[in-house]
Amino acid sequence: MVETERRESSEAQEVGTLLVLLAVIAPLLAVMVVGGYGFLVWMYQLVAGPPGG
Repeated sequence: MVETERRESSEAQEVGTLLVLLAVIAPLLAVMVVGGYGFLVWMYQLVAGPPGG
């Protein structure tokens, strides 16, 4: 009986953690990666000049 309750609470905690990962951390990570790439391109263009220029 106690094992079943622990398993259910553990599964509920895992589902909550998954939802946080999917709804919060994944989008933030995606924005950070795209923003970081854009920043690197911007810095490169400051040094090397615009493409074709």
